[in-house]
Amino acid sequence: MSKYDNLNEQQKEAVFTVDGPVLILAGAGSGKTSVLTHRVAYLIDEAGVNPYNILAITFTNKAAEEMRDRVDKLVGFGSEQIHVSTFHSMCVRILRRFADRIGYDSNFTIYDTDDQKHVIKEVCKKLEIDTKMIKEREIMNTISSCKDELITFDEYALSSAGDFRRGKLSLCYREYQQNLKKNNAFDFDDLLMMTVELFKSNPDVLENYQRRWQYIMVDEYQDTNTAQFELIRLLAGSTHNLCVVGDDDQSIYKFRGANIRNILDFEHYYPEAKVIKLEQNYRSCQNILDAANAVIRNNSARKSKSLWSERDAGNKIHFREFDNAYEEAEYVSTEIKQTVREGFADYKDNAVLYRTNAQSRSFEERMVKDNVPYKIVGGVNFYSRREIKDLLAYLKTIDNGRDDLAVRRIINIPKRGIGATTVSKVQEAADAHGISFFDALDRPDLTGVRGTAGEKLHNFVNMILLFRARVEEKGMESILDDVLDRTDYINQMDVESEEEAEERIENIEELRSKLALFIEENDEPTLSSFLEEVALIADIDTVDGNDDRVLLMTIHSAKGLEFKNVFLVGMEDGLFPSYMSISTGDNEVEEERRLAYVAITRAKDDLTITTAKQRMNHGETQYNPVSRFVREIPRELFDIAPRTAKRRIDFDDYDDYDKKPFSFSHKPYAQESYAGFKRVKDEEPVTGTKPFIATMSAVKKGSELAGSGSLGYGVGDRVSHVKFGIGTVLKIEDGGNDKKVTVQFDTAGVRVMYASFARLVKV
Repeated sequence: MSKYDNLNEQQKEAVFTVDGPVLILAGAGSGKTSVLTHRVAYLIDEAGVNPYNILAITFTNKAAEEMRDRVDKLVGFGSEQIHVSTFHSMCVRILRRFADRIGYDSNFTIYDTDDQKHVIKEVCKKLEIDTKMIKEREIMNTISSCKDELITFDEYALSSAGDFRRGKLSLCYREYQQNLKKNNAFDFDDLLMMTVELFKSNPDVLENYQRRWQYIMVDEYQDTNTAQFELIRLLAGSTHNLCVVGDDDQSIYKFRGANIRNILDFEHYYPEAKVIKLEQNYRSCQNILDAANAVIRNNSARKSKSLWSERDAGNKIHFREFDNAYEEAEYVSTEIKQTVREGFADYKDNAVLYRTNAQSRSFEERMVKDNVPYKIVGGVNFYSRREIKDLLAYLKTIDNGRDDLAVRRIINIPKRGIGATTVSKVQEAADAHGISFFDALDRPDLTGVRGTAGEKLHNFVNMILLFRARVEEKGMESILDDVLDRTDYINQMDVESEEEAEERIENIEELRSKLALFIEENDEPTLSSFLEEVALIADIDTVDGNDDRVLLMTIHSAKGLEFKNVFLVGMEDGLFPSYMSISTGDNEVEEERRLAYVAITRAKDDLTITTAKQRMNHGETQYNPVSRFVREIPRELFDIAPRTAKRRIDFDDYDDYDKKPFSFSHKPYAQESYAGFKRVKDEEPVTGTKPFIATMSAVKKGSELAGSGSLGYGVGDRVSHVKFGIGTVLKIEDGGNDKKVTVQFDTAGVRVMYASFARLVKV
């Protein structure tokens, strides 16, 4: 029996097409990893390609490891020569070898998001940027976007001429990049941009890699940005032996710079490309796939395809509506607990998916109360915790003394009496003489720091040099223990409780285990390579399939994962899709719809969709209608349980439902307490000005609100809000020291806010 016999016909076509550009449109759960690994096997076994000449790129370390394991099983001997890695890991390897060609040392540091924030703060301080006018977040996003598009700070400055705000941002970009260069550091965007720069400025280096990687495969191609597109275009060279695999319907990372046009326009750049669609799904029941297909076909910017499965229809999709987020969380927690108790699933078979991280709180609280074990993915990353960052800063300083950020973090951790004035003097001397902060520490002739303070700096430098010598002499096996012992870090930790101390010690032990495992798995382990691996770890790489806990995560974090049971919560217009995307335009709503498609297709056997009539969000009580994405799913795919907590009107109460897919117009708000699925017999189309909360609480008449005239508007008036746009005042109440105003906004749903903060203007 051939190793390719278990593939379907479309998969075989993708595997057996060897030369030239190939675009594989792989729908969710269509076995794309199997196709990629079998294609690698075919290249080696049948096409006679040397494994050394194959490059396979994935987006996560977890996916890369899975591909390596599968290739090993299929190919066996020689598979270790195949280069399988993420974009960033590949770029790190290239830059480690050729960084000197673009003015960097090979032992560069990789800055994470926290490191970037520190640098931006220093930049703003140095340039006297008013961070109330130009937020640090805006500066970071601008720099990242420029790098995604391969725009240098000189090019950005040129395009910003005459624009005051952009001019300030360009100064920040320039100073930020110079700071990184001085510290011999790259951020994540640099890894891509600098590799492209290296290739373009050094044709011999590019030619070297083109000769090596003659067959290139790229997974998750829909998530590539401009820098990644250019990197692959350069590597593919003139042979065009490029196979990209992706799904435009799962392009959900626009906010990270992903450019959906890369996959939609692949045939434009490679007219000779062969396009193969993988539409058979091996994950989900047909009802789930029918729901996903119904939703995504409402997008216009996509390549036509429709998922199908040989599995049976399976359970209907469960739709549950609640009065508020607390009821919603109670239901989800109880349902999971009952499913586990009855033996239908383990805790790890369940995932709760939401649009924003803030939604996790009510589910956390409820699961703690119900003793349901859970884990949040995308919370505080292990490597972002204070004690871990401290110890990694020690290791970075030992490995690369040019990283000023790492040195300054630990110079007084644990406390060794080195004050801010001393640190400032050292930094000023380092800047003035163009040397690193570490090099300036033991130079009283430059810093003017003498006496007791100078002795403390001298002792710190000697300690680091001692650690460095031990690594060179004995390797890295004991370096973490050396640091912990010499600094007495654990005993000197600043903790507020015994529980906190235990948790932080457990984290340190976990870091020790990680280091030991790294040393065990690598033939020639180095401190640089360990720090590099740590820097490139993503949240999804930390998901342990053997850990029996419910996973709580944003939909973005869930991409690439699958679960027996999925709870898709908070499905309301204004939350998902967000009011911002609704008001911005169709392109943004299409991005959100792709996100809904991803969420639905995470479920294998059971999908539950929940919504709440009332929800607290950003400190405001919101009353939003059921998400348009839910309405786009045909009625016959749902089961809707009767409400038990309070009297609710359910669309099963009406006999005129025509069982057609719901169509959405800009008239989403209904007067009934349940506004989404049903239609009342002979009812006229509902307009956007009818209040969704009309039957949930009686709207007080304007005559009951004496004094509301001082606001400049009253009940029934049309008003404008700087953030939410135009709306109609539904209710004005006494909120103590302030008036509480309920407004039905045309595009942002119902909002309850305090008048003094809302600053509503009558229109």
